[in-house]
Amino acid sequence: MSEVYASRRKRLRDRCNAGGSTAALISRPANVRYLAGAAPKAAVLLLGRREEEDVLVCPGPPEDRPGEGRPDEQLRTHALPHAGGDPAVAAADILTAEGGDSLAVEEHHLTVARHRALRSVAPRLRLADLASAVEQLRVVKDEEEISCLRVGAEIADQALGELLESILVGRTERHLALELERRLVDHGADGPAFPTSVATGPNSGRPGHRPTDRRVEEGDFLSVCLGATYRGYRCEIGRTFVIGTSPADWQIELYDLVFAAQRAGRESLAPGAAYRDVDRAARQLLDSAGYAAGLPALTGHGVGLEIDEDPQLTPAAMGKLDACVPVTVEPGVHLPGRGGVRIDDTLVVRPEADGGPELLTITTKELLAL
Repeated sequence: MSEVYASRRKRLRDRCNAGGSTAALISRPANVRYLAGAAPKAAVLLLGRREEEDVLVCPGPPEDRPGEGRPDEQLRTHALPHAGGDPAVAAADILTAEGGDSLAVEEHHLTVARHRALRSVAPRLRLADLASAVEQLRVVKDEEEISCLRVGAEIADQALGELLESILVGRTERHLALELERRLVDHGADGPAFPTSVATGPNSGRPGHRPTDRRVEEGDFLSVCLGATYRGYRCEIGRTFVIGTSPADWQIELYDLVFAAQRAGRESLAPGAAYRDVDRAARQLLDSAGYAAGLPALTGHGVGLEIDEDPQLTPAAMGKLDACVPVTVEPGVHLPGRGGVRIDDTLVVRPEADGGPELLTITTKELLAL
């Protein structure tokens, strides 16, 4: 993997050099991990003018933590000798000592106080904004990254499948969410990709609902959204079921509508497809059915080292999909006080010659009566 991380750093170095910066300071943890193989707590990565000048600056000796990975063995590591020091300030010191005169920083992540500290310790260092250069590099995944997402999706599918085989009536949303997260870890996940959402009955009509002590009742919609983190990579799956003998007519109609919208979104995924067109494919079916006012701002987003990455599939999004970009497709309709349906899959964009979009989360989307 050392060659992979070195190649990523070279791509960023070339971009920095083209922009006039001799070095870059990476502080956002997911970006540090992407370039260095690991992101020890509070560590930063100093990207120098040449590969041998790259250094991972840590507040102390890196610790092995489950699921956190190990730093690239070809990368220099500098641990601060005293607790309480700022690795970003130390990185600026290192760069100044090596004759560097310019530094690109992640202004969207760096605090004002930290920016001022850099200015004070290296007043002659010209600071520039790296913007989202690393995030842009992260959009297209290599096959090793996709493999991690695939394993995470298998774990999430397994945890959800086991829950559906258990007795649900009478159990609380909070209990079910905790059980799902425990099952994720039992099956090999680093942990949940995000706080698990379990919504029952009228609570399923609230987008972004967090589990409560409400108990599952006959006739409820049961809406579940969970994800697994595996080797740092995060996937997502969401399903909606009905509790009881058979769904009501309105539940079947609503579910069929959301399912059709989700299928349209999935089928529109292809290299070269505009982000907004994927959103439109899913959204227009729900709009035409009269649910425009209550729809979420997006119908999908990228996943990877973070659960919400670029691209964002929204009506105003600019850009087009590339192959090997993992995204979610997750339309939903939420009826306050009544209930709602959300169907959410993680897929990888693939060209038609390779079979089209690869579905990673394979739990059935049939409306099951549990």
